[in-house]
Amino acid sequence: MVKPFQFARIPAIHFGNGIISRLPGLVRQFGSRILIVTGKGSFLKTSAAETLFRDIKKRGAAWNIISIPGEPSPEMINNAVRKTGSERVDLVVAIGGGSVMDAGKAISAMLHMTDSVKDYLEVIGTMEHPGTKVPFIAVPTTSGTGSEATKNAVISETGIDGFKRSLRHDNFVPEIALVDPELTVNCPAGITAASGMDCFTQLTEAYLSVKSNLYTDALALKGLNAIKKSLARVCKDGSDLDARGGMSFAALTSGICLANAGLGAVHGFASSIGALYNIPHGIICGTLMPSANEANVTALRRSENKEALAKYSTLGKLFLEKENGNDDYFIDGFTEYLYSLSEQIKLPGLKTAGADENDFETIIKNTECKNNPVKLTPDELLVILQKRYF
Repeated sequence: MVKPFQFARIPAIHFGNGIISRLPGLVRQFGSRILIVTGKGSFLKTSAAETLFRDIKKRGAAWNIISIPGEPSPEMINNAVRKTGSERVDLVVAIGGGSVMDAGKAISAMLHMTDSVKDYLEVIGTMEHPGTKVPFIAVPTTSGTGSEATKNAVISETGIDGFKRSLRHDNFVPEIALVDPELTVNCPAGITAASGMDCFTQLTEAYLSVKSNLYTDALALKGLNAIKKSLARVCKDGSDLDARGGMSFAALTSGICLANAGLGAVHGFASSIGALYNIPHGIICGTLMPSANEANVTALRRSENKEALAKYSTLGKLFLEKENGNDDYFIDGFTEYLYSLSEQIKLPGLKTAGADENDFETIIKNTECKNNPVKLTPDELLVILQKRYF
């Protein structure tokens, strides 16, 4: 029997090498006043940016640019909205990594509001956003978060009273996701590895989630197959355009999957750790993937959860590419693959990345694992952290 499920709407998707050339035409569908959100400046220095702005100007549009230097905070979003002031904005276009797309999404949602974005964040906010926004186009230049396909924007503050929470509404799904693998070719090796592991984590956790369904399972396995073929290759050779395309597809697919199936323990940790330290989200996800899945398997075997263990076996068969062996062989082989991959792409441990074991109790207390395939105890969560503390 097919279990009940819901499936959220997705953006209009334009995918392919060189497809950034369509953006000027797409922009004019929404108006002539554009707010472009970018990162520290890497995209603005490319020939693609030069061509893009020339073609936008030819079509009679004007633009302002806002730069987001890192993971967006409430202050960054509020300042961007204030900077725009009373100027008319017909469209927000975010061109950059996951943080830039989250920022663009949040800015488009706050341009008609007078309060702080913090007032509307899940858990810590006290107000419900009405869903009004300026139209939004997402153009990723990394392959990781899948924010180009989701309805939430992650906003954070780091420190003892820090948080990492989402601004979320069904209306915040981008009108258009324009995914051009060529834009990711110049992505630095470290960011390529970290964002790739975020994508890998999202697909794996969505596949294993208690909220998964037939659609998300099918999509997740397609995305994971692209990860298998592309992640190690693109970390070794960033100019490999075929591998870049595979990772762009995997990231987009991971966004669709997480929006409909949710995530698990690794992303629970990413939220609580990311609230304390300025550690890139993908580093946290990537370094915890091996020990978290190992803990899941141990707990699932104890509870004899055959359905979830069968999924782990499927993952093992996919990544080991072997036909002979029983389920336990493939289940254990998948976790061993994760440990091997983390070493291969040189992911730092939590200590190296900047975490402090004295904060583990606080991290565990603030870690949510609501869609994880098995409930993990505080002691099991502690083991996950300890195994990756180096």
